[in-house]
Amino acid sequence: MAGHGHADHGDHSGDKRIALLISILALFLALAETGAKSAQTEAISRNVEAANLWAFFQARTIRQTTVRTAAEEAELARLAAADEVLRGSIEQQQRAWRETAQRWESDPETGEGRRELMDRARAAEHHRDHSMAAYHNYEYASAAFQVAIVMASSSIVTGVPVLAVLGGAVGLVGVALTGVGYFSPELLHF
Repeated sequence: MAGHGHADHGDHSGDKRIALLISILALFLALAETGAKSAQTEAISRNVEAANLWAFFQARTIRQTTVRTAAEEAELARLAAADEVLRGSIEQQQRAWRETAQRWESDPETGEGRRELMDRARAAEHHRDHSMAAYHNYEYASAAFQVAIVMASSSIVTGVPVLAVLGGAVGLVGVALTGVGYFSPELLHF
C-alpha cells in the first residue's frame, strides 16, 4: 500500500508540472493576444492616416490642376487684351496662380505639398504594413499557445506524458512567433 501511495504522489507531482506548464502557456497566450490587439489597432490607425493623406494628396492635385488650367486659360485672355493695364493685371494673376500651384507641389514648411503628402502617406502605409506583420505573428503565436494548452491538458486526462512534451514544444514555437512579432515582424511572411 505504501508503494501505491508513492506512485500516486509521483503522478500528482507530474500533474502539477503539467498544470504549471499550462499556466505558463496561458500567460504567454495572454501576452500574444495583447500584442495582436495592439498591433491590429495600430494598423487600423495607420491605414486611416494613410487614406486621409492620400485623399488630401488627391485634393491638392485637383486644386493644382484647376489653378494651372486657369493660368493657361488666362493666357488667351491676356493675348486678346488690348488694354495694357488689363494685360498687366492678368499677368499678375497668372503669376499668383503659378506660384500657388508650385507651392502645392512642394511645401516643406507646412508638409502639405503633394510631395510631402505622398511621403507621409507612404510612411503611414509602411507603419501599417509593419503592424499587420506583427499582428499576424502574434495571431499565429496565439494559435500555437492554444494548441499547446490543449495538448498539455490532454496529457493529464489521458495519462500520456508525451502530449505534455509536444505541448511544450508547440509552446516554444508560440514563444518564437511572439518574439518575431515583437522584434522583427517582417522576418516571416504569412
